[in-house]
Amino acid sequence: MHELKDKLIELAGGVKKASRELAKAETAKKNLALQDIAAEILANREALKAANLKDVEAGKAKGLSDAFIDRLTLTDKRIEGLIAVLNDVTGLKDPVGEIFNMNTLPNGLKVGQMRVPIGVMAIIFESRPNVCIEVAALTIKSGNGVILRGGSDAFHSNMLLTALIRSGLKKAGLPENCVGIVDNTNRESVLELVKLKDYIDVIIPRGGLQLIRLVEEHSVIPVIRHDMGICHTYVDEFADTTMATEICHNAKVQRPGVCNAMETLLVHSHIAASFLPAMKALYDKSGVELRGCKKTLQLLPGIATATEQDWQTEYLGLVLSVKVVDSLDEAIDHINLYGSHHSDAIVTDSYERGMRFISEVDSAACFINASTRFSDGNEFGLGAEMGISNQKLHVRGPMGLKDLMAPKYIIFGNGQVRT
Repeated sequence: MHELKDKLIELAGGVKKASRELAKAETAKKNLALQDIAAEILANREALKAANLKDVEAGKAKGLSDAFIDRLTLTDKRIEGLIAVLNDVTGLKDPVGEIFNMNTLPNGLKVGQMRVPIGVMAIIFESRPNVCIEVAALTIKSGNGVILRGGSDAFHSNMLLTALIRSGLKKAGLPENCVGIVDNTNRESVLELVKLKDYIDVIIPRGGLQLIRLVEEHSVIPVIRHDMGICHTYVDEFADTTMATEICHNAKVQRPGVCNAMETLLVHSHIAASFLPAMKALYDKSGVELRGCKKTLQLLPGIATATEQDWQTEYLGLVLSVKVVDSLDEAIDHINLYGSHHSDAIVTDSYERGMRFISEVDSAACFINASTRFSDGNEFGLGAEMGISNQKLHVRGPMGLKDLMAPKYIIFGNGQVRT
């Protein structure tokens, strides 16, 4: 245990020292590093696919779920996506040093705020190796150091990706220790990492409930929680049912193993009798298992009964809970009771009901007439995301460049003294 602690302190100390250099780097140099990392990925595509294949084969041998394997896999298309993320973040405005809220006081003092890097972040994540690139792109551009601690299931992919990131930093003339990785995937490395408050400013856990709770219970460092995605779509009585059908199918089926996929479908009772049988026929073609409330069972005989636990479950697969509700109020109450405050949608032609929904649903992202699958930093124009925060302090929703900054007050005077 002492050896592990010493190793983590050495790693964190190196990242902290490097982060101070990165915080001073010019935008052009940081952008060059991102482009050099993209070039490294392109040049090592086959090696990356081979490393990822080791992880995928090991995962299948362990009996990991299809959704887990999907999140783990790096296809050619997803590797192109990594390069696209680096290009997108390169094109974003550098937030470091931005001055805002500048005001002149009656005594002549000019008081405002400046955005500065938070410092060092540690992100603890599980199955998705693309996290390495998204996180590195954002932290490099924002002048922050980062410590990556991935799960054992993506070990080979994560280690190679981090090596490519560090190589790109070095080629651009920036310290490679701006990005470090923990090569120990045991539980103990998490427990030790969350105690290093002298080196790390923020801990960001991304993964299942067990990981989130472990970090929250043991961390002495501020935690930004990226929790479950129990997402809902409510089809209102005033919905365009053709639009609703397309949105509800996309939200569940397009990629079911991710946090912004729909897990519960709510349908107003006035249209349920016509909407749900047609929706079920479409879901049947896609292999979706439905679990419904009593009213749903009357309209869709033969499906499973939804239990209390179903309303609280993030399936991450082709399973969907369905509930018929009698009012917008009932839909909102259900979402606020059972949801994870992630992403929820209403389909309606009523402006007033749509505005009520987005005002009263207590979630990080609320949609009107669109799929929850859009709840993503890249889709929102952020270039990438550190994750999607379910909490309210200090950031909520997809966490992008500006969310990696801390404001500090700056004051310009011409000799004022306080009397």
